[in-house]
Amino acid sequence: MATASSQATTLTNPLAARLRAGAPGLALMIKHARTVDIALAAKTCGFDALYFDLQHSTVPEDVVAQVSAAAVQAGITPIVRIPERGYGTALRLLDGGALGIVVPDLTTADDAKEAVMHCKFGPLGHRSNAGRYPHFAYQAVPAVEARTTLNDNTLLIVMIESAAALENVDAIAAVPGVDIVHIGSSDLSADLGFPGQNSHPRILGAIERVVAACRKHGKVPGMGGLSGGGTRPYEQAIKLGARFFSAANEWSLMMAAGEERVRELRALTPRGTGDE
Repeated sequence: MATASSQATTLTNPLAARLRAGAPGLALMIKHARTVDIALAAKTCGFDALYFDLQHSTVPEDVVAQVSAAAVQAGITPIVRIPERGYGTALRLLDGGALGIVVPDLTTADDAKEAVMHCKFGPLGHRSNAGRYPHFAYQAVPAVEARTTLNDNTLLIVMIESAAALENVDAIAAVPGVDIVHIGSSDLSADLGFPGQNSHPRILGAIERVVAACRKHGKVPGMGGLSGGGTRPYEQAIKLGARFFSAANEWSLMMAAGEERVRELRALTPRGTGDE
């Protein structure tokens, strides 16, 4: 019979499992949703992860923690993009249920090493121990087992969003403890002088450069900021080797569906004759 400890330390990160198997990973970005049912809805749609954007939204930390704890139990990975250098936020949300941290605006390998220090337990980093974790349904788990299991299942995602970061991408990808090197295409395209032009040769060249660095150092290349232009930018990125995507955000999907429904119904509605 399995012990309580062995049951408790059976933790799976569905996004990490897919990526390690060589499959693409798809995340639904959360900018407005504030209830735990978004985890079930995203899983039903087929997403591998919820991606809470605390850099560009006002969703509060306690909401993210509650949804993250529910998401882990529902079988979908909760990851969180923190504000710039928001490592206090990262620690609280990792303790609260998150299984991944997205760090924006990195420029150097030292920046990546700082992120590892805050987000991974030793020997990779110096993350502080919290005791009982929602990942294990708050069961008591020996510290060594808990730390090892959480390290194995916590993704650290660093973002390449500037020309300076792109120049240093090989050194950034080489940092132990970094799992995904993720292009923020909106900011990177703007910094390179081609805002919003995700199919520009300079942007495609940037993807190739990130993919090459990831292959060299055993990391996963990712990309975001592609929604709104159909599937063509994703097709190009996949062909170039990207495997993790922030594929949409819940608000944009709702707006697109709402606009489409209104167009359909307006088309069915007879125009007024002016005699009413």
